[in-house]
Amino acid sequence: MVHALADYQHAADQCRLTAEQLTEALFGPSPALFGHVAVDADDEPVGFALWFLTFSTWVGGHGIHLEDLYVRPPYRGTGAGRLLLATLAATCVQRGFGRLEWSMVDWNPAARFYASVRAVPVEGLVPYRLSGPALHALAAQAEAAPAPGNAREGRVPDQGDEA
Repeated sequence: MVHALADYQHAADQCRLTAEQLTEALFGPSPALFGHVAVDADDEPVGFALWFLTFSTWVGGHGIHLEDLYVRPPYRGTGAGRLLLATLAATCVQRGFGRLEWSMVDWNPAARFYASVRAVPVEGLVPYRLSGPALHALAAQAEAAPAPGNAREGRVPDQGDEA
């Protein structure tokens, strides 16, 4: 379904995800990606939501970034997408997270759906992305620079990790 989403967004040539990569990201030793699958009455997958944790210094806590939400065309309008989004909202509330955020292509008719659940666009913020050669060029600058005296690598523990 991830490839179907990429095709829907006119970017099929950009989607390189393999089943093995997705399995590792979701079920490997240190998962940082989480997901939910909507199924029909026959237990067949009809949609999915993939998400990861964020942290807001302004809120002072975690949130969820919805990376992808997709419902197969025959199941759109059935409530599957609303249930997936509601499940993520419930996860936020249950865990005390302050935000559920996502981005979407500006032409996506799902904007009406998001408005129906009272989601609002984040005004004044513009998404940026660093990838490919530009990502590698910036990384090379870090490798060439002397390490700051007190910089440490860290990670945010997730549920189940020891504090």
